[in-house]
Amino acid sequence: MIIFLIRVLIFLGSAALGLWVASLLLDGFHLTPSGFLAAVVVFTVAQAVLSPFIAKMADRYATAFLGGVGLVSTFVALLIASTFTGGLTIEGGAATWIAAVVVVWLVTALGTWLLPFLFLRRRLAERRAGGPRPA
Repeated sequence: MIIFLIRVLIFLGSAALGLWVASLLLDGFHLTPSGFLAAVVVFTVAQAVLSPFIAKMADRYATAFLGGVGLVSTFVALLIASTFTGGLTIEGGAATWIAAVVVVWLVTALGTWLLPFLFLRRRLAERRAGGPRPA
């Protein structure tokens, strides 16, 4: 159960980081402070639900698209988060949407890969040393 909660926190953290970085880099990508949390939660849930579904559909009907599953699920999750929350708006046409998908996908992918090492580094060090370290 603890591992599940850690994974949820990592997904939420990487989504928050991805959306925030996109808002810093892209002129047409806007997050409101009041709606940021809602946008992060909706994006994370949509991404978690859509990724396996889109991967299964791609595997079944278009195996050439399997490599783009993350990008497609990121696009759909951004579309859902921008439609159903007031915290995220994406303006500027196709170029902004494409850049947003790539930036958010890249940051969330790196986040879900690197954040476990940052959070679990101490625990791994304790296991290697044979027990908890004194505080």
